[in-house]
Amino acid sequence: MDVSLGLSIVRGLILLIGISAIVATLLPLLREEAWWIRIFDFPRLQITAVAAVSAVGALLLGVHHWAAGIGLITALFVCALYQFYRIAPYTPLRPRQVENSSPAGLANKQRQLSMMVTNVLMTNRDSEACLRVIRDCDPDIILAVETDQWWLEKLSVLEATHPHTAYAPLPNTYGLLLFSRLELVNPQIKFLLDDDIPSFHGHVKMPSGELVRLYCLHPKPPAPQESKTSTRRDAELLLVGSEIENSEEPTIVAGDMNDVAWSHTSELFRRLSGLLDPRIGRGLLPTFHAEYSLMRWPLDHIFHSPDFKVADIRRLPYTGSDHFPICIRLSYEPHAKAQQEVQAEKPDAEDYREVEEKIEKGFQEEADEEMQEAMNPK
Repeated sequence: MDVSLGLSIVRGLILLIGISAIVATLLPLLREEAWWIRIFDFPRLQITAVAAVSAVGALLLGVHHWAAGIGLITALFVCALYQFYRIAPYTPLRPRQVENSSPAGLANKQRQLSMMVTNVLMTNRDSEACLRVIRDCDPDIILAVETDQWWLEKLSVLEATHPHTAYAPLPNTYGLLLFSRLELVNPQIKFLLDDDIPSFHGHVKMPSGELVRLYCLHPKPPAPQESKTSTRRDAELLLVGSEIENSEEPTIVAGDMNDVAWSHTSELFRRLSGLLDPRIGRGLLPTFHAEYSLMRWPLDHIFHSPDFKVADIRRLPYTGSDHFPICIRLSYEPHAKAQQEVQAEKPDAEDYREVEEKIEKGFQEEADEEMQEAMNPK
């Protein structure tokens, strides 16, 4: 092959990849809810790398000598910087939003609780690996999602140590099982938008006797085989955020949110609810996809109110699922609330308008789907 032809082919590939990175950066700015747009919220770290490598490759291959070359290279560097700006809070380069537990908080076991979130992958049959990781972590609260009846039967051995439970096993990959060593107060399984997507609502009693409000969620992702838009996923999260807003109770919201921490909706939820993200300033802790190391992002989350500090947070070992479990140990330190509340952004009038619109659209989309199903029964 002629050298000049080979260089032309390489330049063409670099340009194609670079333009794809630019498009992937611009599309999410539209704030549209179509799955093929919202999907680009997820791989921001990967897009950062692709844009930066494409920009450097274009420079080395002399693309800057072309009429539009400088503009293209500049656009690629801007894209890389913008994408990195979006994920930078979830790196140690930024201050922690949640402080480490104080010595007094670590010493007071009565005001601590630990929680593990694991998406087991419903078709995964390595329950022993899952149980082994759970026992090694030994959390007070275990949330297992994508759990059907088979998984309930396998995980029911946990009742010996975690006798307080709430179950909604389902064969549709949205089943939910909750096991707790700590007493559950008024536990409820609710179906906020979809009649086949359960969520947990209730309180957990810490050893001190103080109650912590707990929500566990697993909404549908924006994906062609699941939901054509992110509308109901966003609405479910914001419904919970609206319920939490202005609450003075210590609160935890956990689950596989099928959304990344840096998405517009996740940030809107945090502003609305006043909850904090312990990942900020600590690291990405990507939980999905467990089997593809170059394509990972944080989908499983544990948000909490400012009266908690972090004793420990970590991603747990592989269990045969496409998600890694995540585990956190929190210390309840009410005196820290005023100090940490300043880290939480506040919603403005535009946020409230958007929240109202998204929730309304979520209910409308569900009603439209039910009507369509009624008119076209299978």
